[in-house]
Amino acid sequence: MYRTRVGVDLAKKVIQVCIYRNKKVQSNIEMTPDEFLSWLVNQKPLTIIFEACSMSNYWKQKATEAGHEALLISAKLVSVVRQNQKTDKNDALAIVQATFLPDVTFIGGKTIEQQQIQTIKRLRELAVKHQGACQKQLVSLLLELNIRIGNRQGGILCAIDAVLEDATNGLSDECRRAIYIGKGQLAVAIEAVEHYGKCLEKVVSINKECKKLLRLEGVGTTNAINLYLALGCWDIGVFSKGKDASACIGLTPIQHSSGGLVKLGSIGKHCKNSILRSQLICGAMAVVRQLATREAKTKKDVWLKGLIERRGKKCAAVALANKTVRTAFAMLTQGTEYKAELLTA
Repeated sequence: MYRTRVGVDLAKKVIQVCIYRNKKVQSNIEMTPDEFLSWLVNQKPLTIIFEACSMSNYWKQKATEAGHEALLISAKLVSVVRQNQKTDKNDALAIVQATFLPDVTFIGGKTIEQQQIQTIKRLRELAVKHQGACQKQLVSLLLELNIRIGNRQGGILCAIDAVLEDATNGLSDECRRAIYIGKGQLAVAIEAVEHYGKCLEKVVSINKECKKLLRLEGVGTTNAINLYLALGCWDIGVFSKGKDASACIGLTPIQHSSGGLVKLGSIGKHCKNSILRSQLICGAMAVVRQLATREAKTKKDVWLKGLIERRGKKCAAVALANKTVRTAFAMLTQGTEYKAELLTA
């Protein structure tokens, strides 16, 4: 690191900048975004630490372009280090103080390309939630009126059309109009999910890293995007090993060790990105179920079949997801290709 460290607390309209040099706080002032951008360009190379938040990736990119060493640090760690009440000045100072902790781990930033892919992915997740909520609400409300329709996506719109056209079900004009509007909201959500899905498929088709990840067992378009976003930020080596990445996602047992006694529990029930872990395990479970109906073709299949017999399908799926993350980490950091090791005839 450079001798001068700068802790930056980001907000929507103001930015607090704490400059630490020669074991002293030289200044701790507030700037506007425009003033801070100009300040970045005019300063000699510094080590600038941003508290990770929604705008931190953008400012990390700008600081790097200006020739500085830019790092992101966990907001949770900063809150633990902060000694006094929560203010912008105290937060900026705590950011600097947190960097002096031994073995502090910084957060990997995202590139502009990764941010755009993440935008599409998050919008799709929102559309999926909206679609599910609309669908369940319509089915439940019609059931209260003793009108039963299937809950499957393919036929629900046609079923609602049939309900609206049925003049014998006793629905008032106002109720029919409300159901019609609800059906329109559901149709828009379904269309949005399909559109976002096509956008992600196109992203995977043109991104060489995502295309490599598709070769892994249980990895489709969604999981290729997930792994690329979670593990593709290796610019400062946020994870030193694949098992660290797997632990961060929540696919390794939680330790309860003390006094030299090592005790391993179940995988963590709460992790930073539960959706990522859930989707990886779902993809692995599909592989496990399919493997149960055929003979093993690769050495990994033999390992997985043995694990299924010893521990069951669910445990095997988690283990496969864990191995998938470790393999993907090696592929992305070392630039290697995945090729399953076939059994010899």
